[in-house]
Amino acid sequence: MDQRARHPPGIGNGRGGNPNYHGRGPPPTQQHHQQPSPPSPQQAQGHPQQYMQRQSQHSQHSQHHSQQLQHQQWLRRNQTAGEAASGAARASEHHAPAAADDADLSSQDWKAQLKLPPPDTRYQTEDVTATKGNEFEDYFLKRELLMGIYEKGFERPSPIQEESIPIALTGSDILARAKNGTGKTAAFCIPALEKIDQDKNAIQVVILVPTRELALQTSQVCKELGKHLKIQVMVTTGGTSLKDDIVRLYQPVHLLVGTPGRVLDLTKKGICILKDCSMLIMDEADKLLSPEFQPSVEQLIRYLPSSRQILMFSATFPVTVKAFKDKYLPKPYVINLMDELTLKGITQFYAFVEERQKVHCLNTLFSKLQINQSIIFCNSVNRVELLAKKITELGYSCFYIHAKMLQDHRNRVFHDFRNGACRNLVCTDLFTRGIDIQAVNVVINFDFPKTAETYLHRVGRSGRFGHLGLAVNLITYEDRFNLYRIEQELGTEIKPIPPQIDRTIYCQ
Repeated sequence: MDQRARHPPGIGNGRGGNPNYHGRGPPPTQQHHQQPSPPSPQQAQGHPQQYMQRQSQHSQHSQHHSQQLQHQQWLRRNQTAGEAASGAARASEHHAPAAADDADLSSQDWKAQLKLPPPDTRYQTEDVTATKGNEFEDYFLKRELLMGIYEKGFERPSPIQEESIPIALTGSDILARAKNGTGKTAAFCIPALEKIDQDKNAIQVVILVPTRELALQTSQVCKELGKHLKIQVMVTTGGTSLKDDIVRLYQPVHLLVGTPGRVLDLTKKGICILKDCSMLIMDEADKLLSPEFQPSVEQLIRYLPSSRQILMFSATFPVTVKAFKDKYLPKPYVINLMDELTLKGITQFYAFVEERQKVHCLNTLFSKLQINQSIIFCNSVNRVELLAKKITELGYSCFYIHAKMLQDHRNRVFHDFRNGACRNLVCTDLFTRGIDIQAVNVVINFDFPKTAETYLHRVGRSGRFGHLGLAVNLITYEDRFNLYRIEQELGTEIKPIPPQIDRTIYCQ
């Protein structure tokens, strides 16, 4: 290493601080060993002025010499230290690439240690594949959260997630409209988990949903995504023990998932403290703003701090949402990914039948279709129970679920069907909202719905996350006008059912 590089100019024994360069005059080693002899008295007497000048020069020279000595000692000391340091620097330069490689490896190690589920090789439609090419790591999320995302089987963000995650992280209000089954739940759960301060013992995020089953499902998604974080998730819904919820709220809770009535009840009692809740998420927002729920939601917002962030997600936003938006979300970031209303992967058919032929027609469908799991919708609680009994008599496995069942029974049916204990589920519109069961590839409208909105949410139970699905509608003479109207409103085509249905359109 060049010695001159060790000291800035002007420090050391000469220019540039090079100890080997001494400038003009005798080298310092001679000055060091050969002290000048004192003048003889004759010299002193003969040339008193000269002698005085020389004396003053000698005294200046000796002062300068002692300063140089000190400086050289300082230099030698620093030179030794400098050589050691430069040796270390050279060693570190030599090892720098290796250290960088180690750091790079350690940053990749966490990915190698993830317990990833087997990849989903099924065909996916543009509803989830038409992305900008972003990765979850582009959003600078906590590593523990990324681990949960990848271990949940999410490979890269879907279009709704690409749009909403970065905006939600900035603190903006969001009004997001995207199709059923395109990843809306993760689109709000990921930023919610990222923004929670796990060291702060307070409820920081509230997620409101319209049904108990959707509350259980959403809380489970939050727990799975946040399993490497120290975030406490709680679910609270009507129909469960209020006492248990009160006891649980005395322990740390960071994220609360629930139905509006129960959350409001706990808040009014002073048990659920929302003064530190900075984010309110409304899933299936249009349903939460129906006359049944809107008063509770508006009361709940009054308990939140004024700086709160509101995220609203749904597949449908009727005109009634506008008044609420204008009041509580004056300048939201609007996301609309509904270029068309129905999912690209769902093929829709209708069969024109008489009422008394419906069960026979259903039996034919069961024998001809390749059903992984199916959901069969009826328009009343009574018809759900009667149809479930008929299907069982025909020799097919069948569960049923409706709003008048006990909550424990509902939970058990939902859990068992999700885990594949049964192939067919008969239900009311209770099950149209947000329920995500990947294995469902066939939806049958045993009773045709009255509104386009209900139809859209029903058929959205199949073909989840861009996969293929089939919707079959049993149409009576009375339903013919509804069929035409719903086709027009949704801008979709429901075709007559062919004698043979190609399995590749709903089984890939």
